[in-house]
Amino acid sequence: MSSRQKDQLWEFMRGERAALTEDLAQLSPAQWRHSTLCEQWDVEEVVAHLTSAATMNQWRWLRSMIGARFRPEVHNQRRLNEHRGGTPGETLERFRAIVSSTTAPSGHTAAYLGEIVVHAQDIRRSLGLTRTPEVEALTPVAEFFAARDFAVDSRTHASGLQLRAADGPFAAGTGPLVTGSTLALVMSMAGRTAYLDELDGPGVDQLRHNLERTTA
Repeated sequence: MSSRQKDQLWEFMRGERAALTEDLAQLSPAQWRHSTLCEQWDVEEVVAHLTSAATMNQWRWLRSMIGARFRPEVHNQRRLNEHRGGTPGETLERFRAIVSSTTAPSGHTAAYLGEIVVHAQDIRRSLGLTRTPEVEALTPVAEFFAARDFAVDSRTHASGLQLRAADGPFAAGTGPLVTGSTLALVMSMAGRTAYLDELDGPGVDQLRHNLERTTA
């Protein structure tokens, strides 16, 4: 990946963080306690997790993982607790402070763009908010998710299927066709079954089976 391409991904990331900040600023106290598609966390916990992710360089991530004995769920919960404020307002301000951050544990920039895209939709979908990222920002995430498992088992979920976006250039894989919006494909590859009903094609049942198999 060229430095220009990486810079573009960081620009997309700043845009997605800023857009989420706008949505979060409108929430009531009760909405901050609402469950999300990331089932173990409520809205405030997801936001704290995103703040944590934007402060982790390679050394901090490794030190935290060693301290957690390489248990990702322990690492994530500890860092979430570290970055959650005393109130939702404080948690939001901490997130606002990292909107322009380019800190990450590795050079997999598309994966970290995917993290903010997916977790923002985890929040929005649960609250009935309808903001959708631009296709230009979603496409590199879809391409990365289809190519490899990283933070989520996205490539495994898409295995044996042909995926094709109806609203953009993304296309990947071979096998029974699954088509729909780039966002629905991204979220489905990330394991969010709530988006499967937005997809069409003979491969949708296989995609559902793939997701159920990896989450069983």
